[in-house]
Amino acid sequence: MVLAAVIAPPSHVTAAAISNSDSFTHHHRRLLLFLNSCTCMSQLKQLHAHTIRTTSSHHPNTFFLYSRILLFSSLHDLPYAFRVFHQIENPNSFMWNTLIRTCARSTDRKEQAIALYHRMLEQGSVLQDKHTFPFVLKACAYLFALSEGEQIHAQILKLGFNSDVYINNSLVHLYATCGHLDSAKEVFDGMSERSLVSWNVVIDSLARLGEYDTALKLFVEMQKFFEPDGYTIQSIVNACAGLGALSLGMWAHAYALKKFHPDRVNDILLNTSLVDMYCKSGSLNLAQQLFDRMPERDVTSWNSMILGFSSHGEVEAALEYFNRMVRTENLMPNAITFVGVLSACNHGGLVREGRRYFDVMITEYKIEPELEHYGCLVDLIARSGSIDEALDVVSNMPMRPDLVIWRSLLDACCKQNAGVELSEEMARRVLESEGGVCSGVYVLLSQVYASASRWNDVGMVRKLMTDKGVVKEPGCSSIEVDGVAHEFFAGDTSHPQTEEIYQALDVIEERLEQVGYSPDSSQAPMVDEAIDGKQNSLRLHSERLAIAFGLLKMKPGTPVRVFKNLRVCVDCHQVTKLISRVFNTEIIVRDRVRFHHFKAGACSCMDYW
Repeated sequence: MVLAAVIAPPSHVTAAAISNSDSFTHHHRRLLLFLNSCTCMSQLKQLHAHTIRTTSSHHPNTFFLYSRILLFSSLHDLPYAFRVFHQIENPNSFMWNTLIRTCARSTDRKEQAIALYHRMLEQGSVLQDKHTFPFVLKACAYLFALSEGEQIHAQILKLGFNSDVYINNSLVHLYATCGHLDSAKEVFDGMSERSLVSWNVVIDSLARLGEYDTALKLFVEMQKFFEPDGYTIQSIVNACAGLGALSLGMWAHAYALKKFHPDRVNDILLNTSLVDMYCKSGSLNLAQQLFDRMPERDVTSWNSMILGFSSHGEVEAALEYFNRMVRTENLMPNAITFVGVLSACNHGGLVREGRRYFDVMITEYKIEPELEHYGCLVDLIARSGSIDEALDVVSNMPMRPDLVIWRSLLDACCKQNAGVELSEEMARRVLESEGGVCSGVYVLLSQVYASASRWNDVGMVRKLMTDKGVVKEPGCSSIEVDGVAHEFFAGDTSHPQTEEIYQALDVIEERLEQVGYSPDSSQAPMVDEAIDGKQNSLRLHSERLAIAFGLLKMKPGTPVRVFKNLRVCVDCHQVTKLISRVFNTEIIVRDRVRFHHFKAGACSCMDYW
């Protein structure tokens, strides 16, 4: 429209007539009508200029017009909005909130949202209202500005807004984003009114920060009051991924298919979370089927699938999907993509390919290697037996190596029998990085001494641990049966069905001895015990208890899925292979490093882990 022709007052309307109250109000209505139909900034600027020329700045209707001009310009031209704001005498809370909200939602002005809040507070001409705080708290959460957030929380309490559900939701989000789960939970627990958003915020926060069990318990409680929506389900799927809770994850997937609109079912974020959950819960086939059916996939989706293949030892599939991603889909890989690719090469022992992909990442895709990329490369080279070459990579890294890199070198020294002196040097480096409290290093070092039959040194390591108060991390394995997770520690006798489990262990041991199994006692405790004691210790490793329970309780033909907190030892690896053959069952074990798929007496890792 041509604004000059439309908004110009009729020729018979004089200044005196405009000053008349009725005609003045009518004029404001016309301007408001034009403002509401405004479609671009050039129209708005003409309306703004006409408002300045034909209205009184002290009239309340003019004040309202300025609030609409400010709102429109804040969405389309923020610098112009600030110029409008600065021309307004004594802006009201709506005007302050408009700018704070826009800055909080922007990508590069979030600091300005907090600065505006402080100016509003300092000027004191208008009080903050219930709309002010969610906007500024959102900016604080994005910037991890915990101190400013705590000050704002104090102001909320001072003004009596502590019972407002929207403000409390924002506070929970702030504290959780800044890693203060206790404060987030305290706000949530103190809420007199909770919306579905309240539950979603706290459940998602718990899942993101690794409090998976607590997230699932809250989810159960939430269902007494609300039905889960898409955001709830996505958070629950992420929690299931962290726990490897396949049954609940499958229920969440089925719930989404049954309850949600097809647009939500096909949502790329939800489907990517489901792919990740199936991968981490040991069901790679379901993950791949879902991924291949996704109507839309982004880089994160491809990363989840590539990392899934890698963690399950499906090296060729991981590299094939990477090639499909960059060549067929023409997507640009990122740093996480190459973590998956390099991890796949590592699990497959593909040294040459690993080096090539590392170079491609730098030269072709201009991605600066991060510590995790170097960690994959160092581990790959060291485990191939080229420990000196791996040390050269470490010495040329542009950043300081972390505990993981030194520990992978120590582990390689142990497996390659690289020599006591070099192993001791690697152990010293790890302890320097960790402050001397890494129990795994003492265990590895004791194995080095045991392999060299230096039993006095094995005892010395044990004494050193005692003197420093270092406690060996206990092995812990969990298994899900009929949707219920059962947890076992090494030598555990606390399970209600302990007697049946140990009887099953006796049967397993007898069947394995019949096929020639002999325990590898080098994997037993760190002291030179009697052989019988070492063998008894091995048979009580946590994953063996979990597998025995699975064989007792699960239907024939159902895969036994076990999740362990430590790397599986050589003897347990051999035993699990034999169990899969003797009892004709598939066993899937996720240890600290990767998945192992045991079937018909073989493992997917090809004994390389």
